[in-house]
Amino acid sequence: MSSGAEPARGADGGWSRRRFVGALTGAVAATALPAPAAPPAEPADAAGIGSPPTGGPPSPAGSPSSGRSPAPTARRLFLGTYTSVDGGGKGIGLATYDSATGAIKSTGTVTGVADPSYLAVHPDGHTLYAVDERPEGGVTAVRLAGDKVLGTRSTGGSGPCHLSVHPSGRWLLSANYGSGSVAVHPIDASGALGERTALVKHTRPAPGPGQQGPHAHQFLTGPDAGHVLAVDLGTDTVYTYRLDTSEGTLAEVSQAHTRPGAGPRHLTFHPGGRFAYLANEVDNTVVVCGYDRTSGRLTLGNAQSTGTGTGTNYPAQFLVTSDGAYAFLANRGANSLTRYAVEADGARLRLLDTVPVHGDFPRQIAFSPDERLLFAANQRSGTVSVFHVDGSSGGLRLAGEPFASPVAVCALPL
Repeated sequence: MSSGAEPARGADGGWSRRRFVGALTGAVAATALPAPAAPPAEPADAAGIGSPPTGGPPSPAGSPSSGRSPAPTARRLFLGTYTSVDGGGKGIGLATYDSATGAIKSTGTVTGVADPSYLAVHPDGHTLYAVDERPEGGVTAVRLAGDKVLGTRSTGGSGPCHLSVHPSGRWLLSANYGSGSVAVHPIDASGALGERTALVKHTRPAPGPGQQGPHAHQFLTGPDAGHVLAVDLGTDTVYTYRLDTSEGTLAEVSQAHTRPGAGPRHLTFHPGGRFAYLANEVDNTVVVCGYDRTSGRLTLGNAQSTGTGTGTNYPAQFLVTSDGAYAFLANRGANSLTRYAVEADGARLRLLDTVPVHGDFPRQIAFSPDERLLFAANQRSGTVSVFHVDGSSGGLRLAGEPFASPVAVCALPL
């Protein structure tokens, strides 16, 4: 994604700025932040969606560093795509993967879902949610038992590109990239979605250099579960809202501003809850942020390198291991994964190296629930690369040939 000069996608089916960029061919000093006040007891982990019920890091007996290999298990994998582009998919891709080898096998498609470019699963593991990244945006619920589409609700905006489930399982959060707004939908006991309870458009500050307007890129829950944060590429801002968990309404409490033109895209919290890591896609940097769990206020540190040199790189998404030891960043321009050591209890990132992703334009990355495998969805090459993750060093090793998947923009392993 670049500066916003590309044409918007309209009813004629033209390219959006997000798709335009994806369709084109083609050791650093660490930064630390002072620690905020010590956090209270941990709530349900918003980042643990799709993990086994016990949660947490792998047990010592089965950890990647123990020398013992886990018994192979076939687990489910869901694949996001665009359905309205040449060579795109027909809906949500269904597959399985071998939890030991990482080998993927296709098992079918959930049809009837338009442009499901980002996916998330309910904490109980029974329902899948997808954005419908269209001019008239929507969010769709799919019951995993039988892969039955439960229905679609309007997001009230255009081009939704991200969604997440509140750890309570009662609310779905979505970000409308095209219209620069965020929405909340209730989730009922069946996993189906109700009518929208909140819609907030980002009207201030003014768009950053090269941007035509706000572009909400991510909407996620903070570690305290009472605050939700919206990352907006267009306004160079991360907004914090207080979520009324009874009514599903939003009240803004603070804004955190990057340097002009940074283009913030994706935020990931350290498991300790006091720090987070922000990927800036336009200026090719990352930032360590402090987080106050009481107020929901985010404090941004200094910009750091992605390890990919100068020029356009479009960093996409951060992952942090559940033990807080390592962080990984997908770099779309460089077609690589950057590995960081996480130090000072989360306050510092130390760049270790970059690894080729063996695909073109890694749009999204995700861990398997036991974190032994890392999946990278490569949009331009239409592939999913799988890596073995060394639990002791954070090292990445390619697990066989990448799996072919039409316009792969999201891979969600369960």
